[in-house]
Amino acid sequence: MLENLASTVTTTISSITVTNESFAVCSIVSLLLGALIAFTFCFKQKKSRGLVLALTILPLLVQVVIMMVNGNIGTGVAVLGAFSLVRFRSVPASAKDICGIFLAMAVGLAAGSEQLVLATVFTTIVCAITLIYSFSPLGRADKAVKELHVTIPESLDYSEIFDDIFEKYTSSSELVSTKTTGMGSLYKLTYEITLKDVKEEKKMIDEIRTRNGNLEINCSKKAENPDLL
Repeated sequence: MLENLASTVTTTISSITVTNESFAVCSIVSLLLGALIAFTFCFKQKKSRGLVLALTILPLLVQVVIMMVNGNIGTGVAVLGAFSLVRFRSVPASAKDICGIFLAMAVGLAAGSEQLVLATVFTTIVCAITLIYSFSPLGRADKAVKELHVTIPESLDYSEIFDDIFEKYTSSSELVSTKTTGMGSLYKLTYEITLKDVKEEKKMIDEIRTRNGNLEINCSKKAENPDLL
């Protein structure tokens, strides 16, 4: 009985074949969908050429691997373990980049299983949603939110020195850090502010300059933490 079961499994596995025509079609579809994914996830983004290349060819690579291990459980488990090591051999990426990589791998899995319609429809839907999000203001940083760095001499009390100026030009302000510099003769203050009118930024800085002795002032876009998973 066991011999009959073993021969049946062997026959089933050996019957799984990939023709040259199906391999060529799947490969072309994988490359086209990979190019679409690369364009979508790098649109209006400063991405490296390496990421663009990876998103383009990753579906093809996964497709070839899936076709090679089709029907071989042991090899499939080994490949899965190899894919899990990729995360630990790469630098941290943004959430959007990781989504693009997972999408490229999913397309490769579908293409390797010859589910080309599913891969095309799924990729089209995800890319369309991503492009719509790129054009929408959702999640974008507010231009009125600024990070203000002010240097003052040690003789000034920084606790309320600029409160009247902030009340005039900002809708909210918060002192987030204080640092001594110049052998303790100066303080560097960091504020997080939200301007009422971004056009009046210069007026605010001019008023601060007259109060801090014309020392260094830096008003810049608020630094954003990378959206890592």
